[in-house]
Amino acid sequence: MLLGRFLRDCKGGVAPLLALSIIPIMGAVAASVDYSRAATTHSAMQSALDATGLMLSKNVQGLSGVALNQKANEYFKAVFNSPQANNVAVTAVLDQPSQGSYKLTLNGTASVDTLFTQIIGQTKLDLSANSEVVWGIKKLNLALALDNTGSMSSNGKMTALKTAAHNLLKTLKDAEKVPGDIQVSIVPFAVDVNVGTSNASASWIDWADWDKANGKCSKSWYDTYSECTSAGKTWTPDSHSTWNGCVNDRDQNNDVLNTTPGSTASTKYRAHQASACSTSMMALSHDWTALNNKIDAMTPTGNTNVTIGLQMAWQTLSPGLPFNAPAAATDLDKVIILLTDGENTQNRWTSSASSIDARTQKACDNVKAANVRLYTVRVINGDAALLKGCATKPDMYYDVQQADQLNGVFSSIAQNLANLRVAK
Repeated sequence: MLLGRFLRDCKGGVAPLLALSIIPIMGAVAASVDYSRAATTHSAMQSALDATGLMLSKNVQGLSGVALNQKANEYFKAVFNSPQANNVAVTAVLDQPSQGSYKLTLNGTASVDTLFTQIIGQTKLDLSANSEVVWGIKKLNLALALDNTGSMSSNGKMTALKTAAHNLLKTLKDAEKVPGDIQVSIVPFAVDVNVGTSNASASWIDWADWDKANGKCSKSWYDTYSECTSAGKTWTPDSHSTWNGCVNDRDQNNDVLNTTPGSTASTKYRAHQASACSTSMMALSHDWTALNNKIDAMTPTGNTNVTIGLQMAWQTLSPGLPFNAPAAATDLDKVIILLTDGENTQNRWTSSASSIDARTQKACDNVKAANVRLYTVRVINGDAALLKGCATKPDMYYDVQQADQLNGVFSSIAQNLANLRVAK
């Protein structure tokens, strides 16, 4: 009778049910604390892996499997700050799907000791994360400003330069996915730059100086323009078809700018019949055969004027006359590699090295201000301070002590031209 009444009475029935439910509720709360700690650690781990991949990819080539993994763990542990993580390990694998393209895969593992779920036998939570960094050369306009002065004939420098340039072109050609996405200009320079005799009728050539320096007087015993005209005789310029293609510095300050040549003489390139006229330059092109042929045609001659080599290289990357390069775009890198083996010795106005250096420095500053990336390479000789200061960053300056090191330098630059992104 009493038992039946007790079973039918609902009063006080919640308490025992609540007591029974406390255990799973407390267990769930405890487990959530452990899993929250693990989730925080995993997030930090993923961020550290991504950062490690970006840092490591800058100098990953040439590392063996052991060295690669060692460097990956060093980078990772430097940026991963999570005291509750145990047994942290990172493995790295570098793949090269195609020439000029790379993929770095990082896998990370760790564990977090539990605080509460140990009561149900789970003493730790295992974590894993991965990151992929892929890079390859995107759209690129690259200008090679290459010293072709007489001193490049010594110590095997010209031979080594040609080998390195050929290998650079091969890397770029192999990395090209769509014809024209990668284009290269080649600007051999000495005191002048040879723009090619085919430009004799171009509107951006000024002939005033050339006409006075190359011609004949109506009286043959007068050899110069000034003698001839002072004597009241007639000076007849030579045909422009006899021009050898060389131009010297534009008027200042256009000599250090990429000003589009216009109607005024100060913006035009001045024809100059240089006695040491280097191989003609080549505007942006993706005709890889022609580019390689141009490298083969280079011949050392004359004195050094780094300014005009750099300025003309910049001009080949600039829209409008005379070379009509593509306009700047977010998916287009514009880059110059400037290589020289000597100090400045002669320009249009002077043979004072310090005066010419000042013009070179202005050209460098203007190139960098225009967001054109500038690499500089000193081969055995040359003004190291000037070239290092010209580079966009200190690590974009290379000091080559032996000519056979050039190939490695150009390979390194090709790697640095790559575009990095976290893929996963």
